[in-house]
Amino acid sequence: MARYYRYKLPPWARQCLFILERITLPIMIFQLVRTLFIPTTFDILLLGILIGLFIAFYLEWI
Repeated sequence: MARYYRYKLPPWARQCLFILERITLPIMIFQLVRTLFIPTTFDILLLGILIGLFIAFYLEWI
């Protein structure tokens, strides 16, 4: 089975993926601060999704 290769994507999709990869960390930090001050169930779930997305980008799963 071939490994997912992001550079085979169309240029517009690859650009969107790079932009999403760059903005994940600042949004995650903002959400962490927001969750520390006003913790709701939605904030905790959103923070978990953002952390998972960040780890996936870091380990190059996406």
